[in-house]
Amino acid sequence: MSARAPYVVPALKKHTATVIMAHGLGDSGQGWMSLAQNWRRRGKFDEVAFIFPNAPNIPITVNFGMAMPGWYDIAKLGGDLNIEESVRTQDEVGILRSREYFNGLIKAEVEKGIKPSRIVLGGFSQGGAISVFAGLTNKEKLGGVFGLSCYLLLSDRIKNFIPEDFPNKQTPFFLAHGKEDGVVKYEMGEMSSKAVKDLGVENVSFNTYPDLGHSADPDEIDDLEKFLEKTVPAETAAGL
Repeated sequence: MSARAPYVVPALKKHTATVIMAHGLGDSGQGWMSLAQNWRRRGKFDEVAFIFPNAPNIPITVNFGMAMPGWYDIAKLGGDLNIEESVRTQDEVGILRSREYFNGLIKAEVEKGIKPSRIVLGGFSQGGAISVFAGLTNKEKLGGVFGLSCYLLLSDRIKNFIPEDFPNKQTPFFLAHGKEDGVVKYEMGEMSSKAVKDLGVENVSFNTYPDLGHSADPDEIDDLEKFLEKTVPAETAAGL
């Protein structure tokens, strides 16, 4: 998978945890770096390194086949798209290719000495979808997974990709969606959250934002911050 190197915001203190944040279709890792920068200014997550990967430029069907940054191809998009149609048109080859890329990022962090339980994987929209898929199917038990304004990929056959021992069955999942989302319908997020629970995941929160469209807002980011405080607390605070 040919992609530009990720943007990295290093830990300020001893590096004990990593958060990997995947952007949405047509964006770049730089588009979400302000998250880490804001937390840095407020003295949050000093032990955490933030990784913001960049998707490769690939032909995107909804973009008339022209190349743009994407984790997998999207054949159909928009408010009229239903769950069944979405699943039927999903790019399994591209999804699995991107999953391996994120697995590689996780492996690289583990090789640096970061425990898998101190790694959180997440993203927005397409980046959230691939993060939830990669989190559910990962062979390592991660510290947490989050998906903003996203949906469950390959929901009709995802069980085929989950390891038999299901390492992330008890991993906390933070899912969030705006009720006014015109790109990925709120109902898709709601049904996807239920599907994740139906897989047997024991700790799933689905957070709703009444006036939010296909974007993030301060309330949602505040809730994400609280999620990270629980999943990758400072080691001194955690007594580790």
